[in-house]
Amino acid sequence: MEKLAEDLVKHWDERFEAIEGKGMIVAISRRAAVALYDEIIKRRPEWHAKDIDKGIIKVVMTSPASDPLALRVHATTPQEKKLLEKRIKDPDDPLKLVIVRDMWLTGFDAPCLHTLYVDKPMRGQGLMQAVARVNRVWQDKPGGLVVDYIGIGEELKTAIAQYTRARGGENRGEPVEFIEEALKILKDTIAIIRDMLHGVDLSGVDTDAKRALIALPVAMNHLVRLNLKTDGSEPDDKPPGVKRFLDQVTKLSKAQALAGTHPEALILRNEIAFYQAVKAGLVKFTSVGVGKSKVEKEAAMRQIVAKGVLVNGVTDLYKTLGVDKPDISVLDETFLRKLAEIPQRNLAVELLQRLIDDEIRSRGRRNTTQAQKFSKKLTDAIQKYTNRGLTSAQVIEELIKLAHEIAADKPPPGMTEDEFAFYEALRENESAVREMGDPILKALAHELTDKLRKSATIDWQKRETARARMRLLVKVLLTKYKYPPDKQPDAVEKVIEQAELYADLWAIEHA
Repeated sequence: MEKLAEDLVKHWDERFEAIEGKGMIVAISRRAAVALYDEIIKRRPEWHAKDIDKGIIKVVMTSPASDPLALRVHATTPQEKKLLEKRIKDPDDPLKLVIVRDMWLTGFDAPCLHTLYVDKPMRGQGLMQAVARVNRVWQDKPGGLVVDYIGIGEELKTAIAQYTRARGGENRGEPVEFIEEALKILKDTIAIIRDMLHGVDLSGVDTDAKRALIALPVAMNHLVRLNLKTDGSEPDDKPPGVKRFLDQVTKLSKAQALAGTHPEALILRNEIAFYQAVKAGLVKFTSVGVGKSKVEKEAAMRQIVAKGVLVNGVTDLYKTLGVDKPDISVLDETFLRKLAEIPQRNLAVELLQRLIDDEIRSRGRRNTTQAQKFSKKLTDAIQKYTNRGLTSAQVIEELIKLAHEIAADKPPPGMTEDEFAFYEALRENESAVREMGDPILKALAHELTDKLRKSATIDWQKRETARARMRLLVKVLLTKYKYPPDKQPDAVEKVIEQAELYADLWAIEHA
């Protein structure tokens, strides 16, 4: 038990660095499960917690009243078992390891489980069902890993053969050899990535945290530069530099998730961590990350495996570049000046583009007209840059001007943010501005906001009768203020689109 616990703890530490998720340990008996638990917490006392809703490791088993006290301390009520089940299924819960004998080996589904430690003879359908516990699709998990302490290799091969034949399939898979195969893929992929970063000084990135932080923005800038066509033609849908790098690092991470505890893979762990940090930085701070889900971004960040070595360099890339992260809505002139001066110009363009895009998206949640207007300007500027119509220095200047414009576009004195949104929607029509004048448009925006707010009910935008009522209200007000008749249909659409953003918020205000 001492040797088993020592090896298991060491393996789990290395495994958890390579891939986020959870593990299950299958013991031969309830007594063995408790003995293993005791040995593990001798080595990791911080993993233990008496409370059912705390702790990193738990034993999950039945325990009748006749059991000795050593086993009874792990007895749980049905409600407590349900809580443990909920905890192990929650990727964010601190519970990472469970020790079982029979429980949860069948009819239990926790996709974040990725490692099965087996110290119990199993065969046939029971073995296949146990393996299936850690083979569910989840985020960036490449597959389940079985750590065999008792010698189930031949039984697993036989079970797979029987399983596939029973379903009319071919005999596929050599699970015992997965580690060696994954190790080969890992080495081959590292060679490809090194070639992609040819010209970037990577010396010391696997041993010196300071060198890694210096090389991080240089590597990102090198890859961003590869995004651009050298012949002035339109860029590909899938940029050649960054996209290929991200694909290769994803492949590398999957191989590491399977083979990361192999001695030869452990030697490369910090170099792999650097490449994953570069990927995470590209996803987090450049336009490559736009459109990715929160889960995908979090998964990318979790791939940084060198504890504390590179995390600050990725999460605070701005500081690495010598600038403080700004708030575009309250424009920081010092930041813009520093950003324009950093040597990694291509990366500066990407960072500034991302910041502006984030601010546009943020404003778009309350002001559709602003979002559409500034999105077009941002797209036009970046399109010129990618088509070589602007140099990196010129596009930085264009983006800084756009940042100034965004910061300046705010409600005038005496007008709320809600009213300003409708005012901007109404003044999109130049003839309305010309014929009605600014004071009348502001008065119309004020009354529109007031009437729409008072008429809003929960989910009105999803009910056709409520939408029709709102449209009629808008038409009546436009006519009252003599909004140009030929432009009214378009104005109604814009006003309703804007009102939908505030719909539920207004309804809750006067509910």
